[in-house]
Amino acid sequence: MSEGATRPLKIAIVGPESCGKTTLARALAAALNAAGIAAAWVPEYARDYFAERPYRSTPEIIEEVARGQLAAEQSLAGDVQVLLCDTTALNCKIWSEVAHGHCSPGLLDLYRPGDYALTLLAEPDIPWEPDPLRSHPTQRDWLFGLYRQALEEAGIAATRVGGAHERRMALAWAALAAIWPGELPKF
Repeated sequence: MSEGATRPLKIAIVGPESCGKTTLARALAAALNAAGIAAAWVPEYARDYFAERPYRSTPEIIEEVARGQLAAEQSLAGDVQVLLCDTTALNCKIWSEVAHGHCSPGLLDLYRPGDYALTLLAEPDIPWEPDPLRSHPTQRDWLFGLYRQALEEAGIAATRVGGAHERRMALAWAALAAIWPGELPKF
């Protein structure tokens, strides 16, 4: 964006593993760009992080992943109007609490749920798909509850997106239309 321009509208897409966050982020970015609205999708940084090293979970590594996620958001903000963030520091917060029973003070400092104009909470109502970074195929409903509770405690009124892909897109598009400055094209 040019000097003095407003920052992009940041949308957080959060939820338990294998609940369609990446699919939704990619599809929303494509639909917005097709509608003439400059949008970028920020991939889940943990995937790049662990592509270069063996998977290990420590509070220090989780904090490093959260920093990388936020840096990726900042690097893609550039000239876009909408920034779709596939996971946020909230995912790292839940990860750390589940895996280690606590979060580091540094990670808690990185967790700023109010930085997003809209938060989409993906429901775990689609089939779980195995992946080397996924480890809770039978605990997704419990994890979803942790996300919902964390967002409620932060005062964030998240929009729940669930169902088939088309329904998820329609719910996300309607939520975006409700906060978009001007008229958003029909989805």
